Amino acid sequence: MVDEHHANLVENRLLLLFEVIYAVRNVTSAAEQLGLSQPTISIGLGKLRRQFNDPLFVRTSKGMRPTPLADALIDPVRAVLQALRHLSDQGPIFDPWTANRMFRIGMTDASHITLLPRLLAHIRTIAPHVQLEAMMIDPSIGQALESGKADLALGFIPDLESGFYQQALYTQDWICIAASDHPRLTAGLTLPTYKTEAHIGIVHGTGQELLEDALKSNGIERRVLLRLPGFLGLTGILSASDLIVTLPRHIGETLVALGGLAVHACPFSIPGFTVKQHWHARYHHDPANRWLRGICAELFARN
Repeated sequence: MVDEHHANLVENRLLLLFEVIYAVRNVTSAAEQLGLSQPTISIGLGKLRRQFNDPLFVRTSKGMRPTPLADALIDPVRAVLQALRHLSDQGPIFDPWTANRMFRIGMTDASHITLLPRLLAHIRTIAPHVQLEAMMIDPSIGQALESGKADLALGFIPDLESGFYQQALYTQDWICIAASDHPRLTAGLTLPTYKTEAHIGIVHGTGQELLEDALKSNGIERRVLLRLPGFLGLTGILSASDLIVTLPRHIGETLVALGGLAVHACPFSIPGFTVKQHWHARYHHDPANRWLRGICAELFARN
C-alpha cells in the first residue's frame, strides 16, 4: 500500500516538495524555502493529493497537519531523497591507477606511428592496468562511437554527423620527403623537378583527397611508380630509392626522424587540415571518456 504509493512518487521535485511541506507545515513557508511561487507549490501539492488519493496535509487551528498516510510516507521519502543527494554528491568516478578496462580508439595508421607510442607510454605510467586497442577509421566509425564500441576517434574525419563532439588538437600542412642522398634534390625540390620525378602514392592516407584536388587544380600529373595502402615500410623504400612522397607534416617529420630521409618544402599549395578528437554525445559526461579525452588533449593539443 504505502510501498505502492511510494513507487508512484517518481518526480524528484515532488518528493522534495512533500518533504519541505511536511517539515514547515505551511505552503507559503515551503514556497520561500524552495524559491518557488505559492501557486507552483499549490499545483505540486494538488498533484501529490491526486496521485495518492489523499489530502496528505489538512488545515487545522495549528496550521497544516499531515494525514496518517503522509506520516507513513515521510520516512521512505526522506530515504529516497538522501540516496539521490548522495548519488549527486558522489557521482561516478574513474580512478586511472586502479581501473582495469579497455579503451578503443579509432585512428589512422599514421597515428599508429605519430600518436600511439606517446599515448601508450604516458598511460602506462598513470594507469598501469588500462589497455588500448587501435581501431580503423572507416565509414562505420560514427556508429562505433555512438554504440560505445569505440571510445574516441583521433584524426581528420570531416564526415561525422550531428551528435558528436570534437576538439581540435593540431593543424597539418604538407611536406615532401625523400632519401637524404637523393641525387637530384641537393639544391631542393622545385615544381619542375616535382613533376618529373617518380612518386609514391599513399592510397588511404589522411587528407589524400585534399592532395589529389590540389594536384588537379595546379595541373600536376605525378608519375606514381608505387602505390601503398598506408605508411608501413615507407621509410625503407624511400631510403633505398629515388622516389618522393608527399605527406602531412606530422607523419612526414616522424618518418624523417627515423633516419636516412630529408624534408623538402612542397613546391605547390595544398590546403591544410585540423586533426581533432571526436566522441559521441552519449559519452560526453562519462568519467572514463572524459579522462581519456583529457589525456589526448594534454599530449597532443597545440595552441
